[in-house]
Amino acid sequence: MVHVLEFNDVSVVRNGRAIIDGLTWRVDESERWVILGPNGAGKSTILQLAAAMLHPTKGEADVLGERLGRVNVFDLRTRIGFSATNLARRIPPYETVDNAILTAAYAVTGRWREEYDKVDHDRAREVIEAWDLEALAARTFGTLSDGEQKRVQVARAVMTDPELMLLDEPAGSLDLGAREDLLYSLTEYAKSPLAPAIVMVTHHVEEIPPGFTHAMLLADGKAVHAGPIGETITNEKLSEAFGRSLEVSSSGDRYTARAAD
Repeated sequence: MVHVLEFNDVSVVRNGRAIIDGLTWRVDESERWVILGPNGAGKSTILQLAAAMLHPTKGEADVLGERLGRVNVFDLRTRIGFSATNLARRIPPYETVDNAILTAAYAVTGRWREEYDKVDHDRAREVIEAWDLEALAARTFGTLSDGEQKRVQVARAVMTDPELMLLDEPAGSLDLGAREDLLYSLTEYAKSPLAPAIVMVTHHVEEIPPGFTHAMLLADGKAVHAGPIGETITNEKLSEAFGRSLEVSSSGDRYTARAAD
């Protein structure tokens, strides 16, 4: 198998505190990973490393076969799809949805004077249709609901046909209907043999799309457990990661969790 991510004893230290502490982890091209853990566990920091937006303080981090610290990260980032709320804030509110997606071809967040080829326009239309955004294409980003903006963010990340997809709380803050609509689309994407490796961060097991294969549970910057999803999302392991007694149940490929009685 091809490792799209390979971290060996990776630590990220800020102000003397290890945000990530000695992480060794590998992601293969056919895998779909979800990362869960309490606030401050280091979930988003791992995504920043995987997105080549951050370098480890210690250890070796390889992304798509390239060693961080020895590669032009600007070139590397063009091969990675990344959807996160902080990136969405950089999309101008007056930008139309079709342009918000199209501009991913140049890794910019606002249309200016750059010229796009026919292949870029064709790809943008293909993505807009695949993510059910046709009715929103002419709308401006700032007029969309949270759920609509989240869908545009993911579609934008898909636009460049990435070799690695990173999703930072894609269903965060969504109402039930919007969450389920987005999870349906993410499920279809995750199950496609043409999709790249995917790593998603979430706080809630209810937001794990069917089709995800592996899970990592973090606590205090350390990987408490990691492996096949069915072996990792369990009462004992989830309780250890979150520091309280939890009960997990599943129906089909969906999970729910609550405090144990």
